[in-house]
Amino acid sequence: MKAAQYIRIIPKLVKYNIKIIFAGKFVWFILAALFFLIFFMFQAAWDREEITDELVYSLFMFPAALLVFYPSVFGIQNDGDARILELLFGIPNYKYKVWAVRLIIIYAAIFLILILFSYITVILLYPVNPLEMSFQLMFPVLFYGNLAFMFSTITRNGNGTAVIMIVIAILFIIINKDVYWNVLLNPFHLPRGMMSVIRESTVLKNRVFLLAGSIIWMMTGLMNLQKREKFL
Repeated sequence: MKAAQYIRIIPKLVKYNIKIIFAGKFVWFILAALFFLIFFMFQAAWDREEITDELVYSLFMFPAALLVFYPSVFGIQNDGDARILELLFGIPNYKYKVWAVRLIIIYAAIFLILILFSYITVILLYPVNPLEMSFQLMFPVLFYGNLAFMFSTITRNGNGTAVIMIVIAILFIIINKDVYWNVLLNPFHLPRGMMSVIRESTVLKNRVFLLAGSIIWMMTGLMNLQKREKFL
């Protein structure tokens, strides 16, 4: 396919996938994420907690997980229910032309939403840096979202994937330790007595770990989608 044909197809593909993503329950998850964020901010202010970037990052974790939960967990099932998978399997290398583009759109939308939420935080609670806060939050979002996407290609059922991801999220909380492989590591937290240089090294390793895991989960999920007989 020539470059000119790709240029004509990509805008249509983006427009099509935006309709799919926002036509379902994703909007309700956005509203729920905003509600919980405002509730957490109110609770922090009510308890007179010391407001810092570290606290704000912690307040964002659950709303950020909500934003990525629906499109990554129920995307495959929604395609199956709408009989879209049959069409996708008829497109050569469809996994890269459809779902890869859809994942990019989902994460781009979540990043923009997190920036908007960060500006709301600036107005209501604390002057964070919206771009930095949103950028840091995208690492666990990518890891969790792509992990959910991978499991959705295995179970092919949204409810089943949802149960798995809730259990995994609970495990993340239970094993929450200040180590580089911790998915919930707070990059704005500096443990008492630790040098900032050492902390920056730990955070960098953590971000590399999360990004590598995200790529592995995504590629595994896309490869699973090549097993046509399991989906049709």
